[in-house]
Formats: sequence, C-alpha cells, structure tokens
Amino acid sequence: MTRSIPALTGLFLVALAGGAGCSGSDATTAAKELHGWRAAEVNVVSRTATGAGVAATTSLRPDGGLETVAVDLASGRKLWAYPATMVGRLPGMGVQAPAVVATGDGQGVVAAIEPTSNDGGGRGEGGGEGGGGGGGAALVVRDARTGARKWVRPVHSTFGPQRCGPNLCLPENTALSRARVVALDPVGGEPRWRLPGIAEVQWSDPSRVVVLRLAEHPTLEARDARSGKALWSTPVEQALGPGVDLSGGWSFGATHRNLVGYIAPYTNPKTKTTSAFGMFSVRLADGHINWIRPSVVRVYPSGSPGFAPVVRPVDGQGEYGGFALLDADSGRVRGQIGTGQIPGTGWWLAFPEQPSTLGFLKHNAGGAAFDLGTGQATPLEGRRGWSFCVTDPKPLRLANIKPSGFYPVASLCEYDLATGKRVSTGSATPPLWFTGSQDGWRLWRDEKGALHGVRDGSATTPGMYGIA
Repeated sequence: MTRSIPALTGLFLVALAGGAGCSGSDATTAAKELHGWRAAEVNVVSRTATGAGVAATTSLRPDGGLETVAVDLASGRKLWAYPATMVGRLPGMGVQAPAVVATGDGQGVVAAIEPTSNDGGGRGEGGGEGGGGGGGAALVVRDARTGARKWVRPVHSTFGPQRCGPNLCLPENTALSRARVVALDPVGGEPRWRLPGIAEVQWSDPSRVVVLRLAEHPTLEARDARSGKALWSTPVEQALGPGVDLSGGWSFGATHRNLVGYIAPYTNPKTKTTSAFGMFSVRLADGHINWIRPSVVRVYPSGSPGFAPVVRPVDGQGEYGGFALLDADSGRVRGQIGTGQIPGTGWWLAFPEQPSTLGFLKHNAGGAAFDLGTGQATPLEGRRGWSFCVTDPKPLRLANIKPSGFYPVASLCEYDLATGKRVSTGSATPPLWFTGSQDGWRLWRDEKGALHGVRDGSATTPGMYGIA
C-alpha cells in the first residue's frame, strides 16, 4: 500500500523554508479596485483553480464549515457556493481545492467533494440542488457558471479531484488497500481509465498526464490522457538515489518542456536516518532525467521548482550552506551567497519582484539584502521585499475536524527591509514568482482571506504552490 504526507502548504520551518499562512477574516462584498478585483465574500483557505471563465476555491465559513465558491474570473463577482468536506485528506496536504475542467464552447464544470447530507443549501445565481440525503461524501460536478448539479460519484476516502488534461482525475479509497485513481469524463462522469494505487497529477495538457505515484518507491509516470496508456515511467530514486520517502513532502513545476521536482527530506523517528532528497528535472516528452541537485532543500517563500527555485545545500552532518538561485531549465546556479554572509538569526526570507535579489527580513529592525548574481550586499535604503504576513500561523478551526492540523494557503505582505516594517500598500500585487499566472490571470489570497484577481497578460507560469 502506498504511503505519503505531501508538502505542507501552510506551515514551514525557517531553517528549511520560511514562514507560514495568514488567518482569514469576515467576508464582505466583491469590490473592484484599480489593480483588478477583490472578492471579499470568501475566506480562501485552499489553492484556486481556473477555467471556463471562472475561478473556484475552497472557502471557510464563520461556523467552521467549508464550501466551494465560484466567482466570475472577469469581474470577481460571486456566482455560487455549496458546502464542501474532506474525507481521507491528510493535513500535510492542505485544504483541497476544487477542480475546474473546460468542456468546450466556453463551457466548463467545477468538481468538489461535498457532504451527501447537504440539504440543498447552495447559494448564488445557480440555485442548483444539494448533494442528497444520508451521510458520507461524494464527488459532485456542477456547471461552472450556474452551479447546477451535473452528476455525482460517491466516495469512501479521497485526496480530492484534479484536472488531468480533458478529464477529471480522482484518487479513490485512499484509506484502503484497494486505492486507485480513476480518470472521469467531466461531462457525464463515465470512467475513461484507471490506475491502481495512489497518484497525484503534477502536470497535464490535452494529450498527456504526468502523475507522481505515491508508493514506497515513487515514480513519475506519463499516461495518454484519453486511453490511460503508459507512455513513460521514471523512478524518483533514479534521480535522487535510494531511500526516497515522500513523508517529508514534495512539489513540482513545469517549464515549457521539462518538469522540475523537489522531494523534501524526512527523518525516520525510529531509525533517525534521513531520506534522500533534492531537486531534479525530467523531460516531459520521454521522462529522461535532465539534471540533478541532490541534498538541497527548497526555501520558502520562493518560486516554484519550475520557475526561479531557491535552495540551500545540506551536508552529511545536516549543516546548512548558503543560498542559491537555480535556473529551472538547466539546474545551473544563477547566483548564490555563502554561509558567512547570512546575517545571524531571527530573519525571514523576503524577495522583491525579481528573485535575483535575496532579502533577509528582521521584523521592526534593519535586515540585509544581496544581489545573487554578484553575491554582494546591496543598500537597504528603499529596498522592499515580500515575505509571509504571519510567521506563527494557527491551524484552521474546522467543524467536525479537531484538531484539524490544516492551515490556509499562505499570504505574502510587502516589507521595508531597512526598517523591518510593513509597507501600507494593501492593494499591491504580489510578485509573479509567488502568484504564478494562468492564461494571463494572476490570483492570490490576501491576509484577510479575500481572493484577488488581475489580468496583466503574464505568460502562464507556475506559482509557489504549483497547480490546484
């Protein structure tokens, strides 16, 4: 049986990574702002998926319940909301996001896990029916714009749905020995193909799907999107060596032709041994390994492994080295600083719009900044950087999940590195390396939990959290 605890989406260690997520606040109304729109009727706690002209996310209600919310991508206007739940989701994975799949002619569907005891309490324009009676949960697929229910598939336990090319992919029975992934037709729900065991989609296009098979010996595997036929398979241990354990977490991001992956270290509490870890790249066309950076940890906040990854090397005694910005295509070091340049302790990482400058934020005190290209310190006067709004986040207070162990996705705030104080420009758009971009749209959660959107024409780019 497979086993894993994926990468934390809200809680990070500063020595390895950085800070963590921000708590939400009461929702108000969607309001247009100069930079785009802000949907304050939601308290976003998951990543956000887009497609068919909508953005869909999981929101936390004041009563501790979860709901799937869809907003119009062009205006931020709330379209509909229905109760959501989690059955079998592991806390380290963060709150599951809905999946959005375009079905042609500008139409699409939103898929989410809903409680089957839902009595039809959906709200919004759609006014569609609820999930039906009884206990348990089901995958419910709704019209992206109206919320009208299209079809339902009961579930025992699942990590949640994902878009996989033209399909919906759903891990099923994840708490049982008969776990599998099923690829479903988003229009009618008919199974197209199945994959035994547990897997998570890391990348897809209209013809191919690349999954990470969450097994004792994990593999990256490409499948034909329509038939499920295996196209290639690459063991992760082929890149990083034997002893990979996914319990420490992972993340992936794609460049235009490669998939860059990061596997975090995990120290077994019984044996006290640390698993193999590091970053590597495979060619999407055939799974060929392009480059390997073993024994490095990804830092947070920072860009996706597929876009401006920043890492720290770790030696055999567990001692951390300096910081290096890698080129996602080649794996080469684009810039770095040594351990002797790190300004003591009590800092959090902060990057400006371009991650080629590395900032060390010290709250309410002067920090430090370095040009990674030259390795030289840069003046702090007027230097700003983006870092986590909250460095000691509290877990979400979820109804019927106590203690929840789930955290919301983190938010970034802008700081003056010379003073260590917040910059009071709450409407500022976080950098591209954090938000990512999908079809020219950039979406992010602010520290109040509201969802922001701006269309700036940016090329499609993975954000810090990867795909939803």
